[in-house]
Amino acid sequence: MSEPAATLSAAWIARLLQTTDSFYPTGTYAHSFGLEGLVQSGAVRDRATLREFLLGQAVPQLGRTELPLAARTWDAAGGDATPDWETLHTLCELGAALRGTRELRAASAAIGAQRLDFAVTVHGARGLAEEFNRRAAAGGWPRPSCVAAAIEGRALGAPREAVLAAVLYGTLSALVAAAVKLLRLGQNASHTLLAEALAAGDAEIAAAPGRALDTLGAFNPWWDIASARHETADFRLFIS
Repeated sequence: MSEPAATLSAAWIARLLQTTDSFYPTGTYAHSFGLEGLVQSGAVRDRATLREFLLGQAVPQLGRTELPLAARTWDAAGGDATPDWETLHTLCELGAALRGTRELRAASAAIGAQRLDFAVTVHGARGLAEEFNRRAAAGGWPRPSCVAAAIEGRALGAPREAVLAAVLYGTLSALVAAAVKLLRLGQNASHTLLAEALAAGDAEIAAAPGRALDTLGAFNPWWDIASARHETADFRLFIS
């Protein structure tokens, strides 16, 4: 690899890593994405049940919802070509519709909006993120978090697989970080579990670009019910 090419690669890698940092200002740290409701119900109560949730529910659901949507968003954003704005609008609406509860839809929309607004600030105006925001505001589009992550990743010049890996990591690390606050879970236990979940996600990343839009969706009533109950709980540590 030539020195200029290596420098270019290092630039997008570092910037993409920045977007997955826990203090990147998207508000993700304030959400458990339904996990607090599952803990309150007793469905998730220790490392073993958390592992069952991550591997049996969270990772497969990502493969059937957010990862395919992020892949399609990256494709439609166009790179050197003109973005396909009609498709991007459709993906925004679908991304919101696939969230099972009002609380989770609101969480995704808030995180996506904060992410894209900050992307304009930190990466500069007159780019993809700014034009996307302008069209979303004019058309009243929702801005789900997975679509926002793909738009920002495309704007940074990151390849599709790397963007999907960042979406996977961002989602799973947020769940594990929330679990550390909700359960008796130490750093070693949480990171070994996160590593296992990330490894399980490799197959979902590979399959995501080939999933047809009309096949997307996940059926997790126990997760949705826990999220709906969490919205009216007497005590909440997290917003969602």
